[in-house]
Amino acid sequence: MSTGLERFSINQMTVKQLSLPELVDSCLELGVPGVGLWREPVRAYGVEAAARLVRDAGLTVTTLCRGGFLTAIDPVERAEALGDNHAAIDEAAALGTDTLVLVSGGLPAGSKDLRGARERIADALAVLGPYAAERGVRLAIEPLHPMYAADRCVVSTLAQALDLAERFPADQVGVTVDTYHIWWDDTAPEQIARAGASGRIHTFQLADWTTPLPEGVLNGRGQIGDGSIDMREWKRYVETAGYTGAIEVELFNDELWARDGREVLAETAERFVEHAIR
Repeated sequence: MSTGLERFSINQMTVKQLSLPELVDSCLELGVPGVGLWREPVRAYGVEAAARLVRDAGLTVTTLCRGGFLTAIDPVERAEALGDNHAAIDEAAALGTDTLVLVSGGLPAGSKDLRGARERIADALAVLGPYAAERGVRLAIEPLHPMYAADRCVVSTLAQALDLAERFPADQVGVTVDTYHIWWDDTAPEQIARAGASGRIHTFQLADWTTPLPEGVLNGRGQIGDGSIDMREWKRYVETAGYTGAIEVELFNDELWARDGREVLAETAERFVEHAIR
């Protein structure tokens, strides 16, 4: 009998108040089959230990977040960024996930050149893509809402992400489709179809858009069903484009983080079934 959770994955950031063992236990208790992990807590726990813990529990690691921040101009900073991304790829492979999510990076201090920043991302992908593919890992460029273009991600639309990804084989570079970041874009559905046609939808993430946005805007991702986004509509777009993989819920939300993590996970699973499946 279907529970509706067969494709559900909880991104670790949604319930970051849970330790990794607590997260694993909660997933097993609720029948959650997948987790999207973040590098910082995984490193704190130990990459090999985390891989063993998740593997022994029978959970699938759907993604690792995050690589990226590839827009620096200074040669030393660029070398450091490449080194960090090589490490992220190695960590993804160790954890058994085939997808590393990339947040590409904002404008370097003093720069106003968005196009130049995107070209530096392409230069980095030319180095990182083959390295990732050799380890069974795909790079998933995540376009972020334009409000993040200056400081976090100069890739703001799926079209921009695909313009970068399509320079490389699909088993090296694809895209992340995240409802929070693209729901406003009338061209996004056709770009999802474009991504699906070349096998470049590497992960699909859900978060709702609620207002007012908090100060700093980063932690404004709303619980599914609380905001303006029709989750079933976006799920239909990616499935029509051929995507059949896991669906992650990734929320950055101070109010959710202040609550009991197991309660938030249970609520998120219920909202997923209610608003994305049934």
